Amino acid sequence: MYDICTIGHITLDKVVTGQSVTYMPGGTAFYFTKALRQFEVRYKLITALAVEQQAVVDDIRRDGMDVDVLPSEHTVFFENIYSLDQDYREQNVHHTAAPFGLEEMPAVDARIYHLGPLLADDISVELLKALAQKGLVSLDAQGYLRYVSNKKVLYRDWIDKREALPHVAILKANEHEMEVMTGLDDPYAGARYLADLGVREVIITLGSKGSIVYTGNEFYSIPAFEPTAVVDATGCGDTYMAGYLWKKIKGASVQEAGEFGAAMATLKIESSGPFSGAAETVNDVLKKRRAGNSKNKMASTVSTFQ
Repeated sequence: MYDICTIGHITLDKVVTGQSVTYMPGGTAFYFTKALRQFEVRYKLITALAVEQQAVVDDIRRDGMDVDVLPSEHTVFFENIYSLDQDYREQNVHHTAAPFGLEEMPAVDARIYHLGPLLADDISVELLKALAQKGLVSLDAQGYLRYVSNKKVLYRDWIDKREALPHVAILKANEHEMEVMTGLDDPYAGARYLADLGVREVIITLGSKGSIVYTGNEFYSIPAFEPTAVVDATGCGDTYMAGYLWKKIKGASVQEAGEFGAAMATLKIESSGPFSGAAETVNDVLKKRRAGNSKNKMASTVSTFQ
C-alpha cells in the first residue's frame, strides 16, 4: 500500500522569465514527485512520455522513487511565459501525450491518489471515479479547465465537474481556475460553491497572498511566506500540494499542513527547478519566518502606541 500515488504527465517545458529562458522537465507529476524525494513516504508515480525523455524517469528512479511509465508517441511540450512578479503566466503547447484511462492503468493501491491533468482529456472521469473507490482522490483542477487553440492554452469551465467533484476528497485550484469553475471572483464564495458540489476539502491558492482551505464548514487562512528572491514560480502549486498531502499523511491538521506546503512553495520559488530539500529544511524555514513575523507584529504594535 502506497501513501501517495501521483498520476500525470511529465512535460518538456520552456520557461521564460524576466531573467532567463530555460528548458527543463515539468508538469505536476515531475514537480510533485521531485519535491518528495528526500521525504519519508511510500510513493508511486504513474506517467506517460516518449522514449526520447526516458532519461527524466531514470533520474527520478535514481532518487529512489517508484515509477510506472505508460507508452506515448510524444511528451507534452509546454512553453511558460511569466510576468515580472510571476503571479501570471501565458502558456503555449506544442505536443500532447497519450491520455490516462481505466483500461491502461496498472493496479496500484494507495491512501491518496493525486491527479495532475495538464489538459482536459488527460485523465478520464471514469478513472477518477474508479480511484475514489480505492482511496482518497486529490485533484489539481487546472488541466480539466484547459484546451488548446492555435497552440495557445485557453481556459473554460469543466463540463464534467458535477459528475466528477462528488468523488474528489481534496481539490486544489488557483484564484483564476476557481473563477473559471464557479463564475465567482470571491475565493471564499468560490470555495463554498465547490464544496457544495461534493468536494470535502477545497484549497484555493492566491499566489503571493497565501491560500485558503475550506473544509467542515470552516475556513483556514494560510499565509504566504516571503521569499528571499523570486526566481521561478513554475511548480510552486505542485510543491505546495506535495507538502500539504505529506503532512496530512503524517496526521497534521489542515493549518499545519497548509503552512508546511506554503513554506515548501516559498523555498521552491527562490530557485529554478524542483524543490530539493528535506522536511527538516522546511521546518527550519517555518520556525525562522514565524519568529520574524512575531517580531514584526510586536514592532508594529509598539509603533501604533507611540
